[in-house]
Amino acid sequence: MDKTELLKKYFGHDEFRPGQSEIIDHILAGQDCLGVMPTGAGKSMCYQIPALAMEGTAIVISPLISLMKDQVESLIQAGVSAAYINSSLETHEYFSVLDMASAGELKILYVAPERLLSEGFLRMCRGLKIPLVAVDEAHCVSHWGQDFRPSYLKIAEFVQSLPERPVLAAFTATATDIVKQDIVRILGLNQPFAVTTGFDRANLYFEVRPTEQRDKDAVLLNILREIPGRSAIVYCSTRKNVDYVGKFLRLNKINAECYHAGLGDAERRQAQEDFIYDRCNVIVATNAFGMGIDKSDVALVVHYNMPKDIESYYQEAGRAGRDGSPARCILLYCKGDVRTAEFIIEHGHEDSELSPEEQEELLLRDRERLRMMTFYSTTTKCLRHFILSYFGEESERSCGHCGNCNAEMDTLDITVEAQKVLSCIYRLKQRGRSGGKVLVSGILCGSESEQILSGGLNTLSTYGIMKEYTQTYVRELIEYLERQGFISTEPEYKTLALTPAADELVKSRRTLLMKRPKRAKSGLVQTTFIPAEVQEQPVDPELMQRFKELRKKLADTLGVPAYVVFPDASLRDMCAKMPRTKEEFLTVSGVGSMKAERYGKKFIAVVEEYLKQKEN
Repeated sequence: MDKTELLKKYFGHDEFRPGQSEIIDHILAGQDCLGVMPTGAGKSMCYQIPALAMEGTAIVISPLISLMKDQVESLIQAGVSAAYINSSLETHEYFSVLDMASAGELKILYVAPERLLSEGFLRMCRGLKIPLVAVDEAHCVSHWGQDFRPSYLKIAEFVQSLPERPVLAAFTATATDIVKQDIVRILGLNQPFAVTTGFDRANLYFEVRPTEQRDKDAVLLNILREIPGRSAIVYCSTRKNVDYVGKFLRLNKINAECYHAGLGDAERRQAQEDFIYDRCNVIVATNAFGMGIDKSDVALVVHYNMPKDIESYYQEAGRAGRDGSPARCILLYCKGDVRTAEFIIEHGHEDSELSPEEQEELLLRDRERLRMMTFYSTTTKCLRHFILSYFGEESERSCGHCGNCNAEMDTLDITVEAQKVLSCIYRLKQRGRSGGKVLVSGILCGSESEQILSGGLNTLSTYGIMKEYTQTYVRELIEYLERQGFISTEPEYKTLALTPAADELVKSRRTLLMKRPKRAKSGLVQTTFIPAEVQEQPVDPELMQRFKELRKKLADTLGVPAYVVFPDASLRDMCAKMPRTKEEFLTVSGVGSMKAERYGKKFIAVVEEYLKQKEN
């Protein structure tokens, strides 16, 4: 059976997504591979299809207990023999899996990296034919990745311990050039075929809402109330914020649970399962939640706090719309979030085993990533274009369906104001002084702070020359001038300096324009516009509800999440096609032969009953 037949039989799809087919071909030809594919792009298919086509048991290494559980349940539902080994198993369950694998009963075995070198697991592997070892979240092997895990350093030793070297395939959602090099070197990939697929997720609608801290709760509540009953993730940067936001939402009748590393194992597991099994529709979490969650019907991801880098943001936002349905990714930006991210970065490598020089290099890298994340949060240009450019991908300068492309903008002539800002920074330098955004904006607005008065900065010629503006607006101007390359910020102390481009701007006397979103009167309610081409196709709500009720009944009987039976995208396709025969049911997206055999008659019966009632 070739790869396309396997795709249709087990997963119900007629064609591969970009990059999948090429990677599968090279794995089947015996070549190591490196796949850099964004969250939701279908990395798992790149190793599951070869595993089904190759003789023996494929090993999939993943740090994510939730991913293993989700994918194994989905594979079993599709008719694939699969299991996992991780810390969630009881001792008897662990040995039962080893026995199944030893007997050759498994096509795919997921394992946590911490278990690779345990004697029982190694003994079992030495007696197995292992054609493929796939490494998920491969960036975890690198100190330069956003989520380094020391246990990943054991992978190369494990592969070398096997009687025959298998094909080695590594996958990650985001990776810089240095991280890619580390993956190849540390894992020992042999001249790998490398693919970096397009990062664009056309079904995701990106939006940034500049929000004062005091308004965030009301803004979040309004957003969640726009999609009642739909699944949503709210990310917060600290455990304290998670607890606060979760309590606030529950007080306002939102069915929400909390998830962070400070909770007990049982409490975290319960919250995660409540979300996966649709017992709650909103989960409030730190970034500890969501890695590997295959819940396909997440309609909304809100970042209550700004993450510290675009890599993390895009991975977390990408947990929306995994089934291809339109979904929203909204960032509530507040300047205070920058200070929180700076604190996390400054204390992020204190306990590491890196040398002081390596720690300093990582610190500089993290500061630069935060700077780009801040630029994303404050840009008035197309958000999709900004993200894709960050990852080195060409795209249209205006996507037509992000918050900035659809926002009403004021175009302001800030030529004079820019000259005043640049002049203030220059005058400070003449005095042998320098300052950050707060000090410079304070001088320009005539602040009488102790720092300004005691330092004699109120005698500068630029003192108070912008007193008609708020310091918040002046800082916005400074940030815009930095994004345009006229100002640079010293990484450690955040002091401002002029670039050569600033001198050219002043001498040229050219007009400088700045676009700025028009503020809603309330500052709270903003309705997201999503163009027709990325909106969900209309379905009969009554038929859709009947499908959902049947799906829930089947899922409850099996003890699996509803989306493991069928994702919402499959139910919508059923509504559109209304299949009345097994052959017609097989044309529904996501319906393979095993699921057609198992569920076809039940869903066809729903269609028959529905049409019969409509005729009467």
